[in-house]
Amino acid sequence: MDTLMAVIEDRRDNPPEKSYTTKLFRGGVPKIGEKIMEEAAEVVEAAGEEGDEGRQHLIYEAGDLIYHLLVMLGHREISLSEVEAELARRFGVSGIDEKAARPPK
Repeated sequence: MDTLMAVIEDRRDNPPEKSYTTKLFRGGVPKIGEKIMEEAAEVVEAAGEEGDEGRQHLIYEAGDLIYHLLVMLGHREISLSEVEAELARRFGVSGIDEKAARPPK
């Protein structure tokens, strides 16, 4: 994951013309967000498929979703260590309690 994130950050800082990641960065939050939503739907669809073929399809789609999420984090200049710190902060806290403690939107 760290290696992939480093490549994504490099593409952001040194955008090669023939790069899908560069294309996503140029589209900004709307384009990257569109791809995240598309890939999330494909993950859910693949999760409902039976057998080893369905399992392999889910792994493939999860890879696509994670990649696009990392691109969004890179676009916003958020590091994996920041996300890891947030998850660590929540560790050992009930998800129900954590959600109830959030300020209202």
